[in-house]
Amino acid sequence: MSDKEGKEKGKRKSMSAYVKFEVPEELQNTSLEAVELARSTGSVKKGTNESTKTIERGLAKLVLISEDITPEEIVMHLPPLCEEKGIPYLYVKSQRDLGAACGINKGCASVAIVDPGKAEEAIDKIAEELKTLKA
Repeated sequence: MSDKEGKEKGKRKSMSAYVKFEVPEELQNTSLEAVELARSTGSVKKGTNESTKTIERGLAKLVLISEDITPEEIVMHLPPLCEEKGIPYLYVKSQRDLGAACGINKGCASVAIVDPGKAEEAIDKIAEELKTLKA
């Protein structure tokens, strides 16, 4: 890793004003797998607009937000909205990874799982882990 990459990495953490807590990589991977499973056996809403509507209606079971969104104002409103509605949410490092989990070939700023399908058990476990993370 070059000095520049090291500085970029350190800078990125402090840059995202909307990231309220650190999510362990293992939990991120589990969540991305849950999105894939929910996409194939239930339903997910992709993108900030769809996620926002789903959260406002109280239909989301879990929301994933990418950390590398520019400008961050695009997703900045999601964490407070999720908290207001009591919907569990977490951050994933890359919008590319989130897009791939949604089955699209480009980045995705956020995803709301509406119908978990066969991912229900995994989502319940993720929600429990998130409670201990935020505590």
